[in-house]
Amino acid sequence: MPTAARQDALSSAFAKAGRGWSGDMDRMNLVEPCRGLRTTARILAISGLGLWGLQAHAQSSLLSPSPLAATPAVPPSAVSPPPAAPAPDISLPAAPAVPPAATTMPTLPAPAAQAAPAAIPGASPATPTAGPVPTTPIVAAKPKRRIAPPAPPRETALSNDPEPTLTPETFFETAKASEHYAAIADAGGWPEIPLPVPPSAKGNAVSTLRLRLAIEGDLGSGEGAEPGSATAGMFDSKWGPDLTAAVKRFQTRHGLKETGIVAGATLKAINVPARVRFTELASSAQRLAGRQFGFGERYVVVNIPSAAVEAVENGRVARRFVAVVGDPDHASPEVDAKVVAVNLNPTWTVPTSIIKNEIIPKMQHDPGYLSRAKIRILDGAGSTINPSSVDWTSQRATNYILRQDSGSANSLGSIRINMPNKFAVYMHDTPSKRLFGGDYRFLSHGCVRVQGVYDLASWLLQGTGGATGGTWDKAAIESQIATGDHQEIKLSRPVSVTWVYLTGWANAEGAVQFRDDVYGIDTVGAGAQAQADPDPIATALKQQ
Repeated sequence: MPTAARQDALSSAFAKAGRGWSGDMDRMNLVEPCRGLRTTARILAISGLGLWGLQAHAQSSLLSPSPLAATPAVPPSAVSPPPAAPAPDISLPAAPAVPPAATTMPTLPAPAAQAAPAAIPGASPATPTAGPVPTTPIVAAKPKRRIAPPAPPRETALSNDPEPTLTPETFFETAKASEHYAAIADAGGWPEIPLPVPPSAKGNAVSTLRLRLAIEGDLGSGEGAEPGSATAGMFDSKWGPDLTAAVKRFQTRHGLKETGIVAGATLKAINVPARVRFTELASSAQRLAGRQFGFGERYVVVNIPSAAVEAVENGRVARRFVAVVGDPDHASPEVDAKVVAVNLNPTWTVPTSIIKNEIIPKMQHDPGYLSRAKIRILDGAGSTINPSSVDWTSQRATNYILRQDSGSANSLGSIRINMPNKFAVYMHDTPSKRLFGGDYRFLSHGCVRVQGVYDLASWLLQGTGGATGGTWDKAAIESQIATGDHQEIKLSRPVSVTWVYLTGWANAEGAVQFRDDVYGIDTVGAGAQAQADPDPIATALKQQ
């Protein structure tokens, strides 16, 4: 497309996107027109789609839960959580017929009882034979107690960056970063680090690591080494404090512990190709395009790939929490909503999909399951139904309401944060707190479990009265929960909340962060060549 025509098309596209990102429009149209046009041209050229024209996001099949595996390209599908899988066929197949006996093998008659031998005339009487020798009973050896192997050391870490994951500038900065990574990919990317590199290493392994980190900007200042022109021989072959700092900077940007050691998850992340990183940034920018989220003084951000929750106040992260989000078969959706209430000691109404796919099969083999889990069956009038009266070999149970009583075993824990939305998802506590300690935290049915949810609830309830002591601080919330009584506390001022799926994003300072594409929905530019465009727009952008 001629440059002038492309500029007109992109200007129109940016004007359309400006409804949700007006702050970016001012920067792109008045301050940095070359950046905006060049960046959007890149994504349009690679994806073949307009950033603002897509109405559906992508979804994929289950990936390996390896923390930082390179993401394979997958076909796009809807962003919303996939529908529940159909209920399993509970009828058992007929047993296969017994195969006929082989015709080549004659059937042998059963052996007849052996007759006593006839007495021989004139022979001496036979000596009586001894009876059967008793055998010692075989005692089965006690199985050895299997000791579970120790859990692998945790390699991920919660970010301590005061900059929120999502701000009004995130879309533009992320799109601009995708352009930079496209240029790196076009120039040949970065070298592979085949083996772990300890701080005691020296020689070519160290100089190659220095080159790798310099290309992405973690080593040294400015834009780092020019892709395609630098070689390992240009760098020091000895490990030094500057290299340790560069490795830690790289780990921070990828949500890893700052160990300064290149091994394990760090080695995996450092070997993800530049083109995959471009795809993550471009796909994330595409998902942000057209979002109509209203940034206010206080809002909550859930970044699903990070499995983290941020409470943002006055443009800075006030609190950040570890989270457990939906697994790939029950993906947490991207959604914008408002937190309107906090429920203490909530009950849990079991979704129909869980009744079909989990409760019914369990009840077929364990009729006492519902009683132990304190889940009651209610009819349309609210009357309790005896589980034994339900035909669990059918789908009849889906006609009832299954509700779990509040308490320590409740699947929602002690707190549910209400945020009405079309997906019926929310944030909540959990009795399975051990799951917060893992690196892989994509384990829920779509809702978001929050570690430290008491602190998040007290932050949300700031300015809301009605507690015994006047304010709903953490102590007041704990005191009310201890009574065992259910209570819904409506926020005096609802707080905006957004769930986003950002595998790559950049902030206003240009720092770029990456997380694993667990749902496998990054498709922009996947498998395509990010062609360098030597027109004036590209030249101007590279000089910025």
